[in-house]
Amino acid sequence: MFTKSSRKPLGLVAVAASLTLVATACAESDRDTAGGDEQPFVFGAPGDITALDPFLASDGETFRYSRQVFETLLDHESGGSEIVGGLAETWEQSEDGTVWTFNLREGVTFHDGDELTAEVVCANFDRWFNLTGAYQSSNNSYYWQTIFGGFAENDEDYAPPEPRFVGCDAEDELTAVIEVSEYSSIFPGGFSLAAFGIMSPTTLEAMEGQEITGEEGNPSLPEYSQVAGTVAGTGPFTVEEWNQDQAEVTLSRFDDYWGDPAGFETMILRAIPDETARRQALEAGDIHGYDLVAPADVAPLQDAGFQVPTRDVFNVLYLAYQQENEALAELEVREALSHAVNRQRIVDTILPEGGEVATQFHPDTLDGWSPDVRTFDYDPDKARDMLADAGHEDLELEFCYPTEVTRPYMPAPKDIFDVISEDLQEVGVTVQPTAYEWAEYINQTDSGNCPLYLLGWTGDYNDAYNFIGTWFSGPMGAWGLDDEELFERMEEVSTNPDADERIAGYQELNEMVMEVLPGLPISSSPPSIAFSADVEPPNVSPLTQEVFAEGSWK
Repeated sequence: MFTKSSRKPLGLVAVAASLTLVATACAESDRDTAGGDEQPFVFGAPGDITALDPFLASDGETFRYSRQVFETLLDHESGGSEIVGGLAETWEQSEDGTVWTFNLREGVTFHDGDELTAEVVCANFDRWFNLTGAYQSSNNSYYWQTIFGGFAENDEDYAPPEPRFVGCDAEDELTAVIEVSEYSSIFPGGFSLAAFGIMSPTTLEAMEGQEITGEEGNPSLPEYSQVAGTVAGTGPFTVEEWNQDQAEVTLSRFDDYWGDPAGFETMILRAIPDETARRQALEAGDIHGYDLVAPADVAPLQDAGFQVPTRDVFNVLYLAYQQENEALAELEVREALSHAVNRQRIVDTILPEGGEVATQFHPDTLDGWSPDVRTFDYDPDKARDMLADAGHEDLELEFCYPTEVTRPYMPAPKDIFDVISEDLQEVGVTVQPTAYEWAEYINQTDSGNCPLYLLGWTGDYNDAYNFIGTWFSGPMGAWGLDDEELFERMEEVSTNPDADERIAGYQELNEMVMEVLPGLPISSSPPSIAFSADVEPPNVSPLTQEVFAEGSWK
């Protein structure tokens, strides 16, 4: 049976805390003698980045890096989820929501000396819209296709959706006008996504003609996205080096930044996939902060003098039912499995304080959450009876889970997997465990190769569509779900410009989704981030979009 890991005896914890504080003090002294504020700030990330060009990425670690280097037209308030100006100081939309006018900041300079103008903004959007070949694979342009649809000339080999982007016009030097085909609740949030960081004209010229090669799912990305010095944004940091062998990205303060200068002269993002290794690196003084603190480590780190702020809840973890599996195609089987899982035990034994059982596919902090969705209480006896009635009392299912990774919504994948596996076996299901490293895991789940699997989402912007629309706006191999009524209703609601009607529509959609039951929402949890005592940390973001330029040495 799964049990919460035991802690050290209290006396040993106290000794360890004292030793850690001594080590921290020594580290501060070493920093003072080694050049003061010139010492690099080293942050332990759960994984390495995938490319220097955020357009090609769909993972949080690449976006963590890119938000320090590139800026988008719109942004989120520091430490919150409200949309504010980014490179655009102000913006407005037409009455029908199809024309967006962005008034750019004056005097913004790229890292390579180029100037920001409306023509440069349009050149970035035009480049994305006109990409061809393997760029049109959803693996290489996920966020473009999610927000702006397809391309100027869609390649049938990759089957992108119809384009939502119509065009971009430089009305004057600092006014960029972007037109989309229809109103969508995706906007204005879509303009804030890190994937759409604006790059300099010199960078765009260097990109021209470079192609993605290799096999689908295992691409060879173009040189510009792999070599530091080939990409320039307008952010508070520039890219100094990407050491892929060491899984480490070095950033340097950009002295000509238009806003407040970065508090650190140098920042290093160091990939440390194991959460225990990240904690140990912080305690040893090898790093000065890390993300996704294991829930059991929060109190001991705080007792030892480290800073461990907790983000607000803005995520959801779920157990997916892949309906191309013959048994899981039956609603009664999916309902039975949903009654078999003790989600409260996961919240109580694995998640950080403040975690809660999820009833639907987005957190209750978002408008559109419904109090009237169908719910599934933990009831193993009912689950057994339902499986028997469906003729599946001897059900066997492959259950996939990821290794060497932690996510904001999934702090301990193997532990969560163990709890759910035990619950399923208790009602007579034979579980066939299959583990994949994260990159392969995403490929396998997206391709529909895992009947049961754990996954989740941390919101990119403050709208319900960013959760339920991401999963249930059309057929996806990850779910094996084909429900035209649901898909059509999602389209109707997301394109309705009336905010009140749209929110009511999202509530209805949440109820529809839980009737269809493509998966079981498990939990929402507040992820923690840790810093050493000598760091003035940046504001922590519920979207995990920290701007490290706000941080400094104390």
